[in-house]
Parts: sequence; structure tokens; C-alpha cells
Amino acid sequence: MLAILQRQYKQAYQLLTPEVSAAITLQQFEAAAQPLLEQSQRHGPAIDLYKLGMRISDGPVTRYFYTFSFKSDTLQSKPRVLLDVSFRDSTATRVLSFGLIPAPQRKVK
Repeated sequence: MLAILQRQYKQAYQLLTPEVSAAITLQQFEAAAQPLLEQSQRHGPAIDLYKLGMRISDGPVTRYFYTFSFKSDTLQSKPRVLLDVSFRDSTATRVLSFGLIPAPQRKVK
């Protein structure tokens, strides 16, 4: 995430799993990173770990993830947007997917 936010696309691209980098070009990767850059321009480039865990599906596949929030959101009751990175397993060092997810918000009564 930091490499993307610092516009170090080649370095970030090298951190993808082999099957992901075989499926997308560096240019496609850069295009996929644009929404993250837009959010960093709005909220600043500094991020903090928000949570980590496992996503368990109906099948045998479990994905490990790290979710980050922008440091500028630390004074908010809930972050406005989260940056999500997933890995194949707990020992993986290559990124399986990344992207933005809307942060859960409080329901207005």
C-alpha cells in the first residue's frame, strides 16, 4: 500500500502473486491504483493498520487480510474509507488483491 501511495508502481507490482501479475499488465495495475491515489490526495498519504483477520468463505478457501485507514481519520468516530489487502495464507508475502472498501458507518436513528 505504501508503495502505491508513493507512486512506486513497479515496486508495488512486483509484490503481487505470480498469477495476478500474469493476469494484469503494469499499466492495468496503475489504473487499478488510481482510486487509492485519489483518496490519498483527499485524506493524506499516511496510513495506519485498522484491522487484520481472515475471510472465511463457504468453500475451503480462507483469505488473510490487512485493512488500513488513513491517519487523518483517527479523529473520526469511524474511518471514511478503508484500504484492503488480501493474501493467500498467513505466510504469504505476495499480494493477492487490494482495493478500497467503504468503511462501516453508524446508522442514523
